[in-house]
Amino acid sequence: MNNLIESLFTFFGNALPRFSWCDNIRYKLYRIAGMSVADDVKFFGPITVRPLGGIQNISIGKGTFLNTETRFGCPKQMITIGSNCQIGPRVSFETVNHELIYCQQKGRKDIVLPITIEDEVWIGCGAIILPGITVGKGSVVASGAVVTKDVAAMTVVGGIPAKHIRSL
Repeated sequence: MNNLIESLFTFFGNALPRFSWCDNIRYKLYRIAGMSVADDVKFFGPITVRPLGGIQNISIGKGTFLNTETRFGCPKQMITIGSNCQIGPRVSFETVNHELIYCQQKGRKDIVLPITIEDEVWIGCGAIILPGITVGKGSVVASGAVVTKDVAAMTVVGGIPAKHIRSL
């Protein structure tokens, strides 16, 4: 039953048109679906949550803005986004990765770690945040960056893999 509720309310949230009055409804639908969403969160929608049942592993703080096509890969670990963050379009949060070592008959072992985005962070369009990452308060992740290491507070990172560009 929980997966049905999650699917329906995520579907309805994603189906709302891109009007400002819908922004005041969309986050409430995601909340009903099981996401921990504070008040005044703006989703320009739609979002993707993988796998089904993963929506309860997402927590978003007050006043945060998420642009279109945000992806949350969170089967077993939390993705926590703080307050007053700005998330660009097509940003991907992935809590699962795989080890490089391949074992015959077993494949590659999963690496599953939480992601934490602290308050007042700006993540640019198309950035990818990998498992186990903490992005410090007030930081900026440039568009297209692949974040493979923690980002210190009040810094700008960019590139593949993301590297320190400057302090703020």
